[in-house]
Amino acid sequence: MLYLMGLWETIRDFLSTGGDVLYFVMGALFLMWVLMIERFWFLTAVFPKMKKNIIANWDSRKDTTSWYAHRIREAWISEAADKLNARMLLIKTTIAMCPLIGLLGTVTGMITVFETMATQGTGNPRLMADGISMATIPTMAGMVAALSGMFFATRLESQVKRARDKLIDSLPHH
Repeated sequence: MLYLMGLWETIRDFLSTGGDVLYFVMGALFLMWVLMIERFWFLTAVFPKMKKNIIANWDSRKDTTSWYAHRIREAWISEAADKLNARMLLIKTTIAMCPLIGLLGTVTGMITVFETMATQGTGNPRLMADGISMATIPTMAGMVAALSGMFFATRLESQVKRARDKLIDSLPHH
C-alpha cells in the first residue's frame, strides 16, 4: 500500500510539473490503451468463435460454387473484416493526437515563461525554469505515449490482417 501511495505521489508531482495539459495526454493514452486491449481481446477471444461459426456455415452449404454462393462468401468475409477493423481508425487517431496534445502543452508552457518574463523580468531563473519544464514535459509525454501506441497498433494491425487472410483461406471457393 505504501508503494502505491509513493507511486501516486510521483505521478502527481509529474503532472503538476508538466501542467494541466498532461491530464489530456493521460486521458488520450488511457483511451488508446483501452481500445487496443479491447481489440487484442476481440482477436483472441471473440473472433476465433466467429471464424469457426462462419466456416461451419460455409461447410454446411450444399452450393459453394455458384455466383450466389461466392457473393455470400464475400459478404461473410466483409462482415468479419469490418468487425476486425472496428475502432482501428480511432486507435490511430488517438496515437496521432498524443504528440499534438503535447505540443499544446509546449505552447502553454512557453506562454507561462513569457508571462513570467513580462511580470518578473529575467532576473528570476527559478520561475523561468518552471515554465520551461512545463513546456517540455508535455511534449515528451505526448511523444512517449504515441511511440508506445504505434508499436502495439502496428502489431495489432498485422494480426487483424493475418486473421482476415486466414479466414479467407478457410473458406474454399471451388
